[in-house]
Amino acid sequence: MTRYLISFNEGAMDHIPAEEMADVAKASHAVVQEAVTAGVWVYGAGLERQRASIVATNGTVTDGPYPETKEIIGGFSVVEVATREDALEWAAKIAASCRCAQEVRELMPDPETDAMIRETTTR
Repeated sequence: MTRYLISFNEGAMDHIPAEEMADVAKASHAVVQEAVTAGVWVYGAGLERQRASIVATNGTVTDGPYPETKEIIGGFSVVEVATREDALEWAAKIAASCRCAQEVRELMPDPETDAMIRETTTR
């Protein structure tokens, strides 16, 4: 199984009238419930607008995002599925419920970290 990041840019939902946001939330939560029931949901969240900070290797903190950034993530979901096609299907469901396009990216596996997590949770 592979994990995929499904995300949308900040402002991607700005076209939705305020009075329709409750319907969008209901539709989005229905997709999350479907993913949970299917056993593919890992995690997801919306991100606070313009609350990014950049922490340098020396610990210096500056307001973010990076100056050269044109777009920043507004929200994301992580699913764990068998194929990229499965991830794209979940992204299509999320896009329809959120009424905005979604970007899909495969997360790089990290067996060492996964082993650390398994070891910690089985204690």
